Amino acid sequence: MKTVWKALCAAAMVGMTMLSAHAEEKTITIGTMSWEDLTPITGITKKVLEDSGYTVKVTEFSEWGIAYAALTKGDVQILASQTDYVAHDYWDKNKNRLEKISPVSHGLYQAIAVPQYVTIDSTEQLNDHADKFGGKIVGIEPGSGLMRDAANAVKEYDLKLQLVEGSTAAMTAALKSAIDRKEWIAVTIWEPSWMMQKYPVKFLKDPKGVFPPPQSYYWIGQEGFSAENPHAREVIASVYVPLADITAINGAVSDGKSMDEAVKEWTDSHADLLKRWENIKSE
Repeated sequence: MKTVWKALCAAAMVGMTMLSAHAEEKTITIGTMSWEDLTPITGITKKVLEDSGYTVKVTEFSEWGIAYAALTKGDVQILASQTDYVAHDYWDKNKNRLEKISPVSHGLYQAIAVPQYVTIDSTEQLNDHADKFGGKIVGIEPGSGLMRDAANAVKEYDLKLQLVEGSTAAMTAALKSAIDRKEWIAVTIWEPSWMMQKYPVKFLKDPKGVFPPPQSYYWIGQEGFSAENPHAREVIASVYVPLADITAINGAVSDGKSMDEAVKEWTDSHADLLKRWENIKSE
């Protein structure tokens, strides 16, 4: 009888272990940058995974270096990133331990822009009107890829304007103030951004090709993620969010909605699309 009892206990332990392993397989940890282009991508993918039976945990990061370190260590399993250029250095450094899962959007572009009423169209023309721009280009946070490119543009075009470091909020406020007064202003900006939707601005042409061409967003993961999580990989790979939709979601946020509310509004209005994305048979 004791032998039978021991066997039953052993079987129960094995069963519990298998259930635990199964539960772990159904939990996906996502890393994301707390930026307006990546947050909607993460929120939509999270919704699709949850509808497919996964428990999803999201960790926000403020710097690419920290995010990539967390991914390579296994603190998070997947991360949406622009590996082509914006985060290329981090991808290149760690790519032997990582894998691309699937593209999830395309079209990110960032450069110097001016209001549409400003009568220049090229970065080469900035020096001719430096006084009208107050002798400066209003930038964002130091250390960002956009500011690095803008600094290179100042050198390549031998611009006489000073690139001013600051914050996205300060740049936005300066842009709004200038447009309200119909003043000339040059800013560092990107698409997708609700600012491109709300304000009448245009990118300046970049004949020297200092700024990178439109880039793609990819879901990336630790090496072996797709092999270990084939169904989750297929679900993730089904998700594709057009750049215009990311811009629209952020437009809703700028109008007062929370990011969660804006993402839910988008997923609710695209319920049929999400069902098609989720229509993947389990192994």
